[in-house]
Amino acid sequence: MDIISTSDHSSIVAINLFVALLCACIVIGHLLEENRWMNESITALVIGLGTGIVILLTSGGKNSHLLVFSEDLFFIYLLPPIIFNAGFQVKKKQFFRNFMTITLFGVIGTLISFAIISFGAMNFFKKMNIGALEIADYLAIGAIFSATDSVCTLQVLNQDETPLLYSLVFGEGVVNDATSVVLFNAIQSFDISHINPSIFFQFIGSFLYLFFASTVLGVVAGLFSAYLIKKLYFGRHSTDREVAVMMLMAYLSYMLSELFYLSAILTVFFCGIVMSHYTWHNVTESSRITTKHAFATLSFGCEIFIFLYVGMDALDIEKWRFVSDSPGTSVRVSSILLGLILVGRAAFVFPLSFLSNITRKSPYEKIGIKQQVTVWWAGLMRGAVSMALAYNQFTRAGHTQLRGNAFMITSTITVVLFSTVVFGLMTKPLVRLLLPSPKPLLSRSLSSEPSSPKSLTLPLLSNGNGSEVDLGNYSVPRPTSLRMLLATPTHNVHYYWRKFDNAFMRPVFGGRGFVPFVAGSPTEQSVHQLQ
Repeated sequence: MDIISTSDHSSIVAINLFVALLCACIVIGHLLEENRWMNESITALVIGLGTGIVILLTSGGKNSHLLVFSEDLFFIYLLPPIIFNAGFQVKKKQFFRNFMTITLFGVIGTLISFAIISFGAMNFFKKMNIGALEIADYLAIGAIFSATDSVCTLQVLNQDETPLLYSLVFGEGVVNDATSVVLFNAIQSFDISHINPSIFFQFIGSFLYLFFASTVLGVVAGLFSAYLIKKLYFGRHSTDREVAVMMLMAYLSYMLSELFYLSAILTVFFCGIVMSHYTWHNVTESSRITTKHAFATLSFGCEIFIFLYVGMDALDIEKWRFVSDSPGTSVRVSSILLGLILVGRAAFVFPLSFLSNITRKSPYEKIGIKQQVTVWWAGLMRGAVSMALAYNQFTRAGHTQLRGNAFMITSTITVVLFSTVVFGLMTKPLVRLLLPSPKPLLSRSLSSEPSSPKSLTLPLLSNGNGSEVDLGNYSVPRPTSLRMLLATPTHNVHYYWRKFDNAFMRPVFGGRGFVPFVAGSPTEQSVHQLQ
């Protein structure tokens, strides 16, 4: 009993210290809000590193962290709120207007980067004495280091001032993470020791199945939540119930995807988009405000937790003990990986941007060279997704006894720390140098819808420019040739989708203009006040 009591007390002490550090990260991040170099992600990482050093010194070099990094904790509890909020808060018109470019960068670009990093690592590491690595390990390295972390860049960019650039960086970041995880899962599910054409085509088929099945599951879960809340309308009795249903349905979509071995990142992201388009408009006004801030707060807290977590775990003495006898080799491995990341990123950003610009008629919609450099830079940082995948591939329950695996874990930690701190510190000055002042015409021409979880105006009464309710009268020129259709596809697709949405989807699932109108509801009270 004394041993159990001591263990419980140690856990309570660790949790208290961790919560206190989270509070410190938020406070210091607020104080550094206007700082040219720092942001909250770097602040949390630095505080985590500092705390790890203190614990390492006080424990006599035996321990450096309060919690052992667990990919289950990351993927099951910390990642879902972040990805869901990304889909829930996204400006949908911008995202889908640039969907083809985002898909080019997020899927095709990730595959190009994956190939360059995998074959580059195989070519260089086989000549170095870092332990035995198999073909599956090299392919896993490609998937691990293809997963970007664009948080630092997104904290600098303004969604309203540079909507095109923001939607590209944001959209590519989410699709990239999903693609990397799908690639990683596909690699683990196949025996790649003997590669042949049959295995290759099975691998491609598995990748496409995971990608599309995950997206469909997310859309279905979002539509089901919208239909449920529209029909039952919990808000007539309790707004708490409809908020709880929204949160639980979002998390259920993620766990169902995990249950069926799909890509939970893609599932919960598209579930967030569908929920913001339909479900969010079916709840009462007070619930809209509550869910908007609740999802944003959960996402923010999880992001800070992850960076603090990674910073503290980076100094785990057990992993570094295996590579302590050859620090030069460890530095070379990390440098090679950083070089491959730089080359792999450049190999697709600039060529794919050129292809994307071919289909854009307006000069204000083209991706300029400065914007291309910003997109390239935004994808150089590596974060918690890379860490979690590396732990999954090269450790067992957070521990490893193999020299090659230890090299990969320590190199991943080094790349994550270096890219986040060094590249992250340079992000804000670089973006301000490349994009000193946004073009007003660009902002106006790509303005997004006024009513979304980001903007809490009353959707039912909104008659402003760009309102989705008024799009039925918006005249879009019909394409007169296939070339013209390919040149401006998204405008026409958006027009036909809006007609289909208004005629078939919204009457069934609700949404803007189809909000349930119940006597005594906050929506009705707001209407009477405005009348």
